[in-house]
Amino acid sequence: MARTPETVEPQDGAAPAARPAARKVTRHRGEGQWGMGHFTPLNGNEQFKKDDDGLNVRTRIETIYSQRGFDSIDPNDLRGRMRWWGLYTQRKQGIDGGKTALLEPHELDDEYFMMRVRIDGGQLTTAQLKAIGEVSEQYARGTADLTDRQNVQYHWVRIEDVPAIWQKLEAVGLSTTEACGDCPRVVIGSPVAGIAEDEIIDGSWAIDEINRRYIGSKEFSNLPRKFKTAISGSPLLDVVHEINDVAFVGVVHPEHGPGFDLWVGGGLSTNPKLGVRLGAWVPLEEVPDVWAGVIGIFRDYGYRRLRTRARLKFLVADWGPEKFRQILQDEYLKRELVDGPGPQEPSGRWRDHVGVHRQKDGNFYVGFAPRVGRVNGKLLTQVADLAAEHGSGRLATTVEQKLIVLDVAEEKVASLVAGLEALDLRVTPSTFRRGTMACTGIEYCKLAIVETKGRGQSLIDELERRLPEFDEPLSININGCPNACARIQTADIGLKGQLVTDGNGEQVEGFQVHLGGALGFENAGFGRKIRGLKVTSAELPDYVERLLTRYQADRQDGERFAQWAIRASEEQLS
Repeated sequence: MARTPETVEPQDGAAPAARPAARKVTRHRGEGQWGMGHFTPLNGNEQFKKDDDGLNVRTRIETIYSQRGFDSIDPNDLRGRMRWWGLYTQRKQGIDGGKTALLEPHELDDEYFMMRVRIDGGQLTTAQLKAIGEVSEQYARGTADLTDRQNVQYHWVRIEDVPAIWQKLEAVGLSTTEACGDCPRVVIGSPVAGIAEDEIIDGSWAIDEINRRYIGSKEFSNLPRKFKTAISGSPLLDVVHEINDVAFVGVVHPEHGPGFDLWVGGGLSTNPKLGVRLGAWVPLEEVPDVWAGVIGIFRDYGYRRLRTRARLKFLVADWGPEKFRQILQDEYLKRELVDGPGPQEPSGRWRDHVGVHRQKDGNFYVGFAPRVGRVNGKLLTQVADLAAEHGSGRLATTVEQKLIVLDVAEEKVASLVAGLEALDLRVTPSTFRRGTMACTGIEYCKLAIVETKGRGQSLIDELERRLPEFDEPLSININGCPNACARIQTADIGLKGQLVTDGNGEQVEGFQVHLGGALGFENAGFGRKIRGLKVTSAELPDYVERLLTRYQADRQDGERFAQWAIRASEEQLS
């Protein structure tokens, strides 16, 4: 598969003596790696983190900012440390995408916040979901989005209301601690951990233990940048493990039995890289220690000089998996890891757990699909009521912006399905509703260039109308900017928002197209980009319809869309 070129950073060195007119090369003090003795901050982000730990801002929010209002917030807290408590300022309304890169941060900031609620492993109770819904209604103008990291995001949050929101969420065991920032973000996990009939191993204990030991601890609260974790024992490979900084993937060792295969160094954004296997098998009880070792390497050896190179994926690419494993063993674990096998390619047409599925205890779980993760407080409260009536009081979010009700007795399945469908939450959705994701987009995000949520919803409607018989698995991921929050490079059809020129020569919202990305399969990789292939938002339904019609006409027996898109000609894909 085609790979996105990597950014090559300038190297140290003097200009040749034979070139008297050569520019002066400015040297830097290493890459800011603490493990190499480089503790002096090399940029503003590193300076504000050294000045005061991001976790400390909570006290100021509670005692100063919520009392005195938005204008009282220190800029380093506003655009920095408040992220450690799940808060970003949202985009000021009415600013078009052409100005995103031109305006200063204070010009883009609205006096309202996005707030992210972390839901580790995607596990929720009905009381927690009801509280999420009530916070949405009371403090966030009814907004709520399910993310592709199993979180829930609010918008329109006022700084004055943040302490009351924390109080309501924390009363039911929820948190916004380190939901954003240069710290360990939410630990994603299989939403059906512990109940799936085909599960290799249940990773729930490890997720809980990582949270108990390390989340909110200053041991790892100052990292070079964000750190993403995935832990799943599902053979469906249901947590996009290849694009996390560290991932533990369920496997069976021929001698030691069920455990986890260790991956490191995955990530997307503008320099995407797939994670690599270290070839190590990790038993469940050692996962938290190994996790701490990997994140410790990132803290100590991660590149802090440039934000564009501050993710673990760049260190892994430079070191290679052999050196990374050796340092993990020698300096952090003080022991050898056991060699082990990699995961098997998943079976099944979908891996999102949508539909009705039998659990290993004889009950059922029921997964359903909102449109591109867009929900609201009232709807979530209604879902909580349905889950309480029909299940055991447990639900789960997924990495595909979906929800699942767990532990439903067989005789209650039909009633639950009917209740969900009445709320337009489809248990048997079309391919297009099931497979389309969208990031926040220009509606609220300061980095976005184009609108995404509404565009995704209208695209679903159009494709359902135009191609009602299309039933092949398909992912359409829509992103408002190049940062790939919606995983555009790994989708069958990835749409990266940008301004494009329409037929009248006008600059309008549109997308660069990525085709044939895939995760979880032998040919996992990033989608190909066809030179000059861009579509306007208005042209999008026509383009996707044309593309899928050609795929249906030309596909070989059993050929997935991603496989076809890699071998198809540029003319077929245009």
